[in-house]
Amino acid sequence: MWKKILVPLDGSNLAELALAYAEELAIAFNSEVVLLYVNEPKEDQYRNMHELYMEEVAERVKEHFKKRARVKTVVMSGEPAEEIIKYTEKSDVSVIIMASHGRSGITGWVMGGVATKVLHATKAPVMLIRATKLPRREPRQRLLDRVLLPLDGSEAGEVAVPYVRKLIDKLGSEVILFGVVAAGQHVRTVGGLDYILYPEQEMELAKTEAREYLERLCQRLAVKKGKVSVSLKIGDDVAGEIIKFAKRKSVSLIAISAHGHSGIEKWVFGSIANKIVHASKIPVLVVRTPREEA
Repeated sequence: MWKKILVPLDGSNLAELALAYAEELAIAFNSEVVLLYVNEPKEDQYRNMHELYMEEVAERVKEHFKKRARVKTVVMSGEPAEEIIKYTEKSDVSVIIMASHGRSGITGWVMGGVATKVLHATKAPVMLIRATKLPRREPRQRLLDRVLLPLDGSEAGEVAVPYVRKLIDKLGSEVILFGVVAAGQHVRTVGGLDYILYPEQEMELAKTEAREYLERLCQRLAVKKGKVSVSLKIGDDVAGEIIKFAKRKSVSLIAISAHGHSGIEKWVFGSIANKIVHASKIPVLVVRTPREEA
């Protein structure tokens, strides 16, 4: 599940922010880390420089590993997103960890860039690291010490659960299972689109069912190492509630399914997952569901 980690690099310091996360996971899971640079056609004359750069980065990573994990470098030619996706498919990559922006800058960090294309096309889980700076932490504190796992009660919404379970087992991460219950729904009327609140009795039933579901899953995930808790909120902006809660709780990772109860057919466009990916300053792990791969 975390055995082969792919880290695409473009020569920028911002892109290298993904390395710290890859290192933490690789040491915990004894993973192979593949550092990938895609040499665009217009850069052919600089290929040798790029190869030297990748060797230098690999040496730095190996020093951190202290022989506890494997590092491989790959330099390819072509269009970056296409080559990343092709390499992922043919090399059985477990997860892609990449900064949301690198050489191209931060503004509009996921729109129209390599990250967008990779997210839209790959079947592999993708961990996006917002390209700003690494969070401050104590000397022995892990980067992925607190994980938020939003759930909607569906099987499709649980595809990220096994990945989070592994983080609990190996890193001792604290995990918060999070649910959002809508207070009402939009209904088309003669006058247009109105928002109708659910009756109080119906709301209480929905809250009870949601909490019972989260508690059952909490029991399934309970392990000696790490901590699992449950939190439930009422709100109509699901993505907004997730982001606000993650910020308030100083979460280090949001793990989400690309599909779920909301029926997201193309999750990267106009969905809850899309909103989280765009708005969150916290790293996001996106795991696609089997129905999306069909």
